[in-house]
Amino acid sequence: MVDTPFSTLGTASRAGRRRDYSLLGPDAQRAVESGLKAAEWYHTDVPRKEMKAFMQRADQPAIRDTLVWLGCLAAFAGLGITVWLLGHPWLSLPFWLAYGVLYGSASDSRWHECGHGTAFRTAWMNDWVYQIASFMMIRNPYTWRWSHTRHHTDTYIVGLDPEIALMRPPALFKLLLNTFGLIDAWNGLSRMLYNATGRIHPEEATFIPEMEQPKVIRVARIWTAIYAATIALSIALHSILPLMVIGLPRLYGAWHHIMTGLLQHGGLADDVLDHRLNSRTVYMNPVSRFIYWNMNYHVEHHMFPMVPYHQLPALHARIKHDLPAPNSSIAQAFREMWPAVRRQLSYEDYFLKRELPSTAKPYREDFHAEALGAA
Repeated sequence: MVDTPFSTLGTASRAGRRRDYSLLGPDAQRAVESGLKAAEWYHTDVPRKEMKAFMQRADQPAIRDTLVWLGCLAAFAGLGITVWLLGHPWLSLPFWLAYGVLYGSASDSRWHECGHGTAFRTAWMNDWVYQIASFMMIRNPYTWRWSHTRHHTDTYIVGLDPEIALMRPPALFKLLLNTFGLIDAWNGLSRMLYNATGRIHPEEATFIPEMEQPKVIRVARIWTAIYAATIALSIALHSILPLMVIGLPRLYGAWHHIMTGLLQHGGLADDVLDHRLNSRTVYMNPVSRFIYWNMNYHVEHHMFPMVPYHQLPALHARIKHDLPAPNSSIAQAFREMWPAVRRQLSYEDYFLKRELPSTAKPYREDFHAEALGAA
């Protein structure tokens, strides 16, 4: 691992200004002028025949995992409700904590993979799970499908990527609040109500095709009605129990997807065109891998986003000779990331550059000459 105080491609034209992550701000224009928009990315060489095999979709793994996921959701919610109604709300807490992680974190990875259309081979299965998971995460399925497309086209390009989770300098208090889903859920609900009035936010309009925008509004209105009915039921019953099933688990179950999400790109380079520089692969325990649906293989996913989640371990084994060494655990990854994040509090251009093995192709200077020439 090499740590460097030097910034990435295009920073000179930022002229000492702080990063502006708005999709309508000066850094968006700077990224376009620097040639970073929809640019050519580095990919490890994999023969076409092999890649075709890796990209093969299948229903069986996702059906199995989805039945386990939904079955556990039903079981933990049922146990929580039963113990609560027997007059022991505090004793029901472990069941709600498990339910919350499956609702507020596992749904994030299901939303993600089904949004790519790769989890299942059958299209309607992807769409069905995607709609459910989008509701759980309070992410409009039509807005976020296009938002995530932009994230993959312009990964961690300042002013172009709408899904940068850890900005520079890091807002650590907001990060703490978001561990409990407070920022994301508030933003999701606010945007839901905004869209329900028949409006599309100007930033959304930069990446949502006009023909898709009526769908954004329709979904927002349906969700608003569901949340209103849930709140009304809680008021009628004089109990938060309905909200423990719908809504609140987005808060008390968010911690796992925030934890894993920060590791995806935290402390690494922005404004580069090589996912080996801006993404991180982390080995994780089986439970976290199930919740996360193998997105811990994140360099591999960004290089080849159409490879299904169940094929990512095999893809990792095939191309790891060309990638930085993966972090050995969640804890070890945080030990690497947090010193860099803390340093970015005072010097936002600081980042970690991942060392490549001797078997890898070197980082291409024509992709990001400033970063690599100065390191």
